Amino acid sequence: MRESEIWKLAEANREGLVAFAQKLVQTQSLSGHEDDVAALVQAEMRLLDYDEVWVDEAGNVIGRIPGSGGPSLMFNAHMDQVETGDPARWPYPPLGGEIHDGELWGRGAADMKGALAAMVYAGGLTKKLGAAPPGDVYVTAVVQEEVGGLGARHLARTLPIDRAVVGEASGNHLRRGHRGRIELVAHFEGRSVHASMPDLGINPHFSMMHFVEKLRSLHMASDPDYGASTVAPTRVVSEPGSANVTPGELHLVLDWRNIPDEGPAEILAKLEAPLARSLESGCQGRVEVTTKELTTYTGFQMTFPDTFPSFTTDADHPWLSEAQETLTTALEREVKVDVWRFATDGGHFAAAGTTILGFGPGDDTLVHTVEERISLDELVENAVGCVALAMAG
Repeated sequence: MRESEIWKLAEANREGLVAFAQKLVQTQSLSGHEDDVAALVQAEMRLLDYDEVWVDEAGNVIGRIPGSGGPSLMFNAHMDQVETGDPARWPYPPLGGEIHDGELWGRGAADMKGALAAMVYAGGLTKKLGAAPPGDVYVTAVVQEEVGGLGARHLARTLPIDRAVVGEASGNHLRRGHRGRIELVAHFEGRSVHASMPDLGINPHFSMMHFVEKLRSLHMASDPDYGASTVAPTRVVSEPGSANVTPGELHLVLDWRNIPDEGPAEILAKLEAPLARSLESGCQGRVEVTTKELTTYTGFQMTFPDTFPSFTTDADHPWLSEAQETLTTALEREVKVDVWRFATDGGHFAAAGTTILGFGPGDDTLVHTVEERISLDELVENAVGCVALAMAG
């Protein structure tokens, strides 16, 4: 391992890395509209002399640097971003990509265009070292993570990988797992009437009210590493939606964050009794996992349950120990191991048999907020760390 040479290369390429990260932040890429960012990523990979660069049918960008026959390693980031919201609430323009006090500001800076830029450059720096990595190195930029992970789902099926590093924000420390996410809908069906004569109808609001209250006392599965699963009611849709009509139907969205080994079947079974006890006379109800039907910017379509699988890489896994030692040496500081509080595309790859670690720049408490930004020093450090991991195998 040539840590000093990696740092020297990274610092020599700092200007290009920062400029590329700025360009990514300045290029809006809502889910399903990542084509402009995909074009930027392809161009930068070619500029950095990747051996192969291509786009798959879903619109994921893939760059490859051949290795010497060891385990394959993928660095993974997503290209899509969430909405900016009201620009007036931001300290700096959300698509401006402005730099202030050594930090790059804007939507997607921490989630996760900064990581994408660092990983793309890490691939280029690996090439510049002049020695083949132990195994094939892939850098992948995927579509539609923010709306269910379509790109990662497709890539997990079509590009078998031994190991993967997911670049979601971790402050350049290691992550070895996360809870999953399952989106459920509780349906309540009554009878709609004019609001002036509520006694003639069956208002599903009251059944839904009982159900939501029971969620407060629901016994949740727990895990020593991840704590307890959680459920949060997030959105209600009424049909019809008129203010002077009691609805015939209510659809309540539930965001369930599940620990490992707790799947949709167990969750649906757990909700059966509370739902049954909540229904007032004449009201019917059911709970189901929602389904996503998405189309990418290339026209590729996929239908899937709206779930992000949880995953765990064992605390004593040899690669985790090796990665921690590699990063601690390369970055010349302590690198800690923890778990993410939120779900990532890592769950989709883990479900396909890939061993997953997380290592990304940025503060995860700033993502999706008007304070979103990322340290330029963290970008460079992340690129150094990724090169060290690539060369360590």
